[in-house]
Amino acid sequence: MRSYAAPLALAADLVCVLAFVVIGRVDHESGTALAGIWGTAWPFLAGTVLGWAVTLAWRSPARIWPVGVFVWAVTVAGGMALRVFTGEGAPLSFVVVTSLFLAATMIGWRAAALLLTRARRSRRQGAV
Repeated sequence: MRSYAAPLALAADLVCVLAFVVIGRVDHESGTALAGIWGTAWPFLAGTVLGWAVTLAWRSPARIWPVGVFVWAVTVAGGMALRVFTGEGAPLSFVVVTSLFLAATMIGWRAAALLLTRARRSRRQGAV
């Protein structure tokens, strides 16, 4: 994998978290001030970094299994744990929506990357 793949993959995961937070804050009319976004996002951003650390994701950052699934799971579990620990709470509906959105995006970008890689490989083999 190229040297820039891991930083781009980490950035993609972090963007997924930020997209979730911004969409949620806009939908719930909580505002888009940077302090508010940070206050909602930091537990999940920390969870993402923890997920990367425990899975050693930089070795194969675009793999869906086990990397993508475990980074997603640690992001959600870690983010929820930090929210509860800091008194923010984690109602079941929030856990479900968070889990589904982050699964769709964090695993989704990896699935799209896999499909693109396979398509490129197939084109190269067909051109030979």
